[in-house]
Amino acid sequence: MHTLRPWLHALFAVLAGFLTMAGTAALGLAAAGATDLPAGGYPRVVLATVVAALGGTVTLDGHAGDLAGSRAGLTLIPLSVSLAGALVLAGAFRHRAPGTHPGAYAARIGVLWLPAVLAVSLTAHHTFRIPLGEGTLGDLGDILGLSPEIGFTTDVPTTVLLGLLWPAGVLALTAVASRTVPLPRLLEGARPVAYAMVGLLLGCVAVGAVIALVVAGTRGHPVRTLAVVLLGLPNVVWPVFTLGLGAVWDGRVDGPFGLPMPHLLDEVLRTRDVSTLDLGTLARHDGRAWWLAVVDAVLVLSAAYVAALRSPARLPLWRHGVRTGVALALTVLGVCATTRISAHYGLSLIGVGDLGGGLSGVLFLRPRLWSAVGTALAWGLVAGLLGGLAARRWPPPVRGRGTPLPPRERGTSR
Repeated sequence: MHTLRPWLHALFAVLAGFLTMAGTAALGLAAAGATDLPAGGYPRVVLATVVAALGGTVTLDGHAGDLAGSRAGLTLIPLSVSLAGALVLAGAFRHRAPGTHPGAYAARIGVLWLPAVLAVSLTAHHTFRIPLGEGTLGDLGDILGLSPEIGFTTDVPTTVLLGLLWPAGVLALTAVASRTVPLPRLLEGARPVAYAMVGLLLGCVAVGAVIALVVAGTRGHPVRTLAVVLLGLPNVVWPVFTLGLGAVWDGRVDGPFGLPMPHLLDEVLRTRDVSTLDLGTLARHDGRAWWLAVVDAVLVLSAAYVAALRSPARLPLWRHGVRTGVALALTVLGVCATTRISAHYGLSLIGVGDLGGGLSGVLFLRPRLWSAVGTALAWGLVAGLLGGLAARRWPPPVRGRGTPLPPRERGTSR
């Protein structure tokens, strides 16, 4: 029984992680109206959402009869679903059975995760028929026998590989950010900034959730807002965070698609050509966009301050600045890699043109990667220096006594 307990704990963690992601996806898709999908498509779409949340590959394909063709593609990671599962898995890892070695526990997670991700991948597929509607297009479809369909399948080998890398990444980040997991001496210095960057990203999500609740309560559309929160809130707030740092994104929205983002962003991107999205273009539509830079300054300085408090007391300020700069640059790199969006769909007759303005569209949003990373590096360097100075000037009081720790105790307590 003693040897079985760690396996049971790991099994509980795997089941809890998958059920949390599936539940979050199901609620979000239900709020988005997916329960009305025909032919039992809703459960399969839930599974496909979980696959996408793990970084797996969900491939769209279409068919429209002998005389017509269709094309479709979608690249999107529903990060609310990913984040929900990651928080559950990280919590289980931090509260693993006493005496269990972290590496052995992670190995058990991997062994049990494999059949779960394989089962989800094998069942995440479905095909839908697209109605052409009434009018000329519908009559033409009846005459020519057009029956456009679109479906999705999962690239099982790629999904299984990436699906195994996903929990490995979550557990590795949890180990680096936590004080309770032993690390090689070379990685010890990364603990404070890793903890601070995780807190920074979660803080962005918390701020976004509060804003979403306020918007839902004051401007209506609470169900639609709930769908965005449950499926893609980090997809909204993390790119917006990079905009406040000075990052530039390119994008376009055309056709029936819409970005799961505030109307302001959709308005900037819904143009005939590729649009540039940055603080300047946002401010031309709404001057309040400049407040993003102020909010970002508060969040980044707070993260740098927290990292400084958890670092050794004698760490030179310049080293703290470099560590914070590199950590923020890597954080923005991860945000840019996971929040890009691309989707398109079109229906053509005899290979010529798109039929029906409502049956074709395109949207994409992609960052100018290296300029965003460089800007984040500069922000992190400055914030690290200021946060280190603030931690030395205003250390927190000892819990329960209201007086600061003396320097030697501060050095050992962090």
